[in-house]
Amino acid sequence: MKSINNRAQRVRGPCSSAVKVSVAAVMVAMTALAAAQTSDVVPRSVRQQPVGCLIEPERIASLGAPMVGIVASINVDRGDMVRAGQPLVVMHNVVEQANVSLAETRAKLEADILAAQANVDLVTQRATRAKSLLAQGFVSAQAADQANAEQEVAVQKLAQTQVQRQIWQSELRVAKAQLSQRTVYSPFDGVVLDRHVNQGERVEDKPLLRLAQMNPLRIELVVPAIYYGRVKVGEKLAVQPDIPGVTPQEAKITHIDRVIDVASNTFRVRLSLPNPGQALPAGARCKVQLPSTASSSSDANQAIAKPKDVPSRAPVVLSSTTKAPGQ
Repeated sequence: MKSINNRAQRVRGPCSSAVKVSVAAVMVAMTALAAAQTSDVVPRSVRQQPVGCLIEPERIASLGAPMVGIVASINVDRGDMVRAGQPLVVMHNVVEQANVSLAETRAKLEADILAAQANVDLVTQRATRAKSLLAQGFVSAQAADQANAEQEVAVQKLAQTQVQRQIWQSELRVAKAQLSQRTVYSPFDGVVLDRHVNQGERVEDKPLLRLAQMNPLRIELVVPAIYYGRVKVGEKLAVQPDIPGVTPQEAKITHIDRVIDVASNTFRVRLSLPNPGQALPAGARCKVQLPSTASSSSDANQAIAKPKDVPSRAPVVLSSTTKAPGQ
C-alpha cells in the first residue's frame, strides 16, 4: 500500500509543477500586455485612420440696410453668384437723389468767386492809384487809408467765398454718401444663400440677404491630442471631399488652437481650401489624412510599441523536467 502512494505522488509532482509554471507564464504575458497598452505610441491602424471633417464657407454675412426704408428693387436671387462691390438691393432714394442734385449745383457755382475776384482787382487798382496820388500830394492820407481798407475787405470777401465753395463741396460728398447708403453692395465674392425681402417691403432691422464666401473654403478639424505639436501652421494636408468624381484636394493649415479640450482630449485645427471658380460646394463632408505620429520607421512597423519602463523578461520554456518552486 505504501509503495502505491509513493508512485501516485511521483506522478502528481510533474503535473502540478507544469500547471504552476503555466499559470506563471500567463500572468507574465498579461502584465506585459497591460503595460504595452499604456504606452504612448499609437497602433498603426489608428495612426493611419483619416479624420472626418466638414467643408464650410470661409465666411457668411447677413446683409442689412443702414437706414429704414422701402425696397425699390432686388437685383439677385438665391443661388446667384455675386462679385465684391456689386449692387444687390436698392432702397427708395428719391429724396437723396434730389439732395445730390442740389449739392452738385452749389458746388459748381463760380459766379460768387469770380465776382469777388473782380472786386479785389478793382480795389487793388484804387489803392495803388491812391498811394501814388498821396505821394504827389493830390489826395489826402485819409483817402489813401480808405482805399487800402477797401482792398483788405475785398480780399477777405474772396477768401470767404472760396471757403463757402469748399463747404458746398463737402455737402455734395455728404449727399452722395447718404445716397449710397440706400444701396446694399456685396462685401465679397460669393453666392447668395437666402433672400429675406421682396420689392416694396419696409425694412428696419431685418436682414435683406445672406451671402457666403466660397473661395477659399474653410475646414475645421477636431484632432486627437497626440497630434499636438506634430501639425504646424502652413503645413499642407490632403483633403478628400465626399463627392463622387472629386479627387483629393490640398488644404493649408491656417490656425491651431492653443488649448486642448479636457473632456475629449482633442484640439481644433483650421484649414484653408482653395476653390477657384467655386467648383466645390460648401456643406460637403470630407476626410483628412493626418501625418503619422511614429517617431521612426521601426515604430511604424510595430502594431503596439513596447514601453520603455517595462523590464524585459526571459521567455518561459515548459518541459517535463521543470520543477515548481519549493519542490
